[in-house]
Amino acid sequence: MKKYLYLFFLLLAATARAQHNLDSLYRCLDDEIARFPEYVAMHDREVALLTDELKLAKDDALRFDLNFRLYDKYRPFINDSAVYYLRQCIQLADALHNRSKMNECQSLLALRCSNTGMYDEALEILNNVKPEEMDSSALGVYYEARNHVYNELAYYTHMADMKERYLAEAGKYEGLMLQILPDTADASLLRREMIALNDNRLDESKAVNDEWLRHVEVGSHRYALVALYRYLEYKAQGDSIQMMYWLVESALSDVRNGVMDQGSLWELANQLMLQGDVDRSYRYISFTSDCANRYGSRQRSWQIAPLLSSIANNYKAQSERNSHRLRLTIIGISILALLLLASLFYVNRQRKRLATAQRQQKKTNAMLAEANNQLSEKNDALSDVNGQLHALNAQLAESNRVKDEYVGRFMRLCSIYIDKTDKFRKRVNKMVKNHEYEELYNVTRGQESKTQQLEELFGSFDAAFLHLFPTFVDDVNQLLKPEEHMALEKDGRMNTDLRILALIRLGIEDSSKIAEFLNYSVNTIYNYRARLKTNAVVDRDDFERLVKEIGRQ
Repeated sequence: MKKYLYLFFLLLAATARAQHNLDSLYRCLDDEIARFPEYVAMHDREVALLTDELKLAKDDALRFDLNFRLYDKYRPFINDSAVYYLRQCIQLADALHNRSKMNECQSLLALRCSNTGMYDEALEILNNVKPEEMDSSALGVYYEARNHVYNELAYYTHMADMKERYLAEAGKYEGLMLQILPDTADASLLRREMIALNDNRLDESKAVNDEWLRHVEVGSHRYALVALYRYLEYKAQGDSIQMMYWLVESALSDVRNGVMDQGSLWELANQLMLQGDVDRSYRYISFTSDCANRYGSRQRSWQIAPLLSSIANNYKAQSERNSHRLRLTIIGISILALLLLASLFYVNRQRKRLATAQRQQKKTNAMLAEANNQLSEKNDALSDVNGQLHALNAQLAESNRVKDEYVGRFMRLCSIYIDKTDKFRKRVNKMVKNHEYEELYNVTRGQESKTQQLEELFGSFDAAFLHLFPTFVDDVNQLLKPEEHMALEKDGRMNTDLRILALIRLGIEDSSKIAEFLNYSVNTIYNYRARLKTNAVVDRDDFERLVKEIGRQ
């Protein structure tokens, strides 16, 4: 019996330690997401160096090599740019009369299309590829592209006969791919692992994954892919701790490499939502959604949309539970207040009796003084309870109006964003059909859309906040030196200083969250907050606390 108890406590301690390690990984992932702009900037510098080399390239062979390296850089970063450089490679390979390379690049282009949900385009490109002109390496890429597009079509179709036909085609090209590619190639290792995993031969699939791990650099983008498949194996085994560890490892590698196609982080958000961690799940899926929009994958957007809806429903249910608990608390306090009122009535009646007894007999003065002291204490207690009830009512009213205002505006913004996304999709679809690639590139390379959407978001935020707190600017100015007073802009919007203080008033004090919302760096937000505290007429340590008290009754 003692042996079993020892084993039980040992297992319990190991589980607690593993959960602690997972929590540490989550905190590490949060820190890396905050540093994501740094990794993106590092990627942009590397791309800029390659672009400068490309401008100075003297011959087509070197230009082909540099364009292909730029394609590889953009492949997990911005799909449209990756497609652009692949097309440049196709033209250069044609100019160099290298038919094998040209067909290989067309196969890679088809892979780009099927990876982003453009299956018709992928098949059309592959139908124009000439396998007889390709060497074994290029032919392996061609078979991989064929296998991938048919697997995707089989996964998304709802017609049984079409699914069967697509799976047959995928199986045919899978066999050809495995015959021609080396056993150590990523595509070969991936397919071998997935075949064993789908057949529930977990020991064999894990052995393939071990072999794959030996061929990749830890922390690289390839490592993120291997870690993701490692997660699938532990998920199939039902090992919740190990599967979450490898999923976080994969997400960490993607974030540190500035990857915009965040498949691992999307799956992590999904798992966290299933585990009930709605807040962290919402943060991760919001970050993933922003990356997917920059990457340009409609397939990833399709995957993210249902999860966003599910998280919103969970958040609404959680809010309703909190409101229910608050109502119960208010009811309890109200009952206590009634009891105190009844006690007050009883004490008053007793006091009257004591007063009558005092007039009749002076010896009862001591008893009357005691009763008066009790009455005073109960009155003080009643005043305290009434004050608490008033404060709770005020907080509930403020919480409800803030929630109603922002939920309404959030739903309207979501509707507007969906309409814009659909219009943009139709426009892009039309350009692709008309082969207007240069115009499509010009339309999608700019930042105007992002800037406009940020302006709309800030405008909506400013209008909602000033509607809720119409005297906010005047109240803030009372806390600042006269020469540092602020005013709304001509169009009635707030400046950056006022927006930072508005977010603090709403309870958002983390500089990284403020920076993420306002699209600034964390250091910039620190500088803004430090300057505002310096310009305050009150103590620096009390300034933000007083800002959070603005508008409270």
